[in-house]
Amino acid sequence: MPGVVRQAIWSAVALAVTVVAALPARALEEGFASLFNGTDLTGWKANENSDSWSVKDGEIVCKGPRSHLFYVGGDPAKPEQFKNFHLKADVLTKPVANSGIFIHTAFQPDGWPAQGYEVQVNNSQQDPVRTGSIYNVVKNFTPPAKDDTWFVMDVVVTGKTVRVVVDDRVLFEFVEPDGVTGTRKLSEGTFALQAHDPGSEIHYRNIRVKRLP
Repeated sequence: MPGVVRQAIWSAVALAVTVVAALPARALEEGFASLFNGTDLTGWKANENSDSWSVKDGEIVCKGPRSHLFYVGGDPAKPEQFKNFHLKADVLTKPVANSGIFIHTAFQPDGWPAQGYEVQVNNSQQDPVRTGSIYNVVKNFTPPAKDDTWFVMDVVVTGKTVRVVVDDRVLFEFVEPDGVTGTRKLSEGTFALQAHDPGSEIHYRNIRVKRLP
């Protein structure tokens, strides 16, 4: 899918800068609503292999066989829908770990989510597609963050545009072309986190979203 991608240019100096650890529990930015209470998985629903998910020290920990944790809000039978939004999450990857954040997706009982796009979370695993990529659409091969270090990922969707930012550095803006068919496209939906495999461990915290016009 070609689309239009505006790639940020990073200098070697910028990449060498040590990432400042994200603060733990903190006041929400204006207009944002929290999607994770820091205590349990209320508002979230795992599909297969639910043991791949746990909460520890205010963090969602994913480690185990393939599973996806969908945000369903207060009514699992009728999950909240998001179209235009600004999603923010603090993320920490362990070495050789792979995960992802799905947008505009929908709950399904098993398998890889068929609806929406996956924003890759992977700084060192064997898959060369690194953090911030839109899987199978826009590929970033340079890790924008280090393992064992908290970083902040922003995903902003407005209309046909997806902007991905890591620690205030814009990685790219993708403009979806007209005429995209199938289910892997921008529409509306919920969010999902990915537990990729037993060898991957990823931590998430401070997951929040702001709806946009």
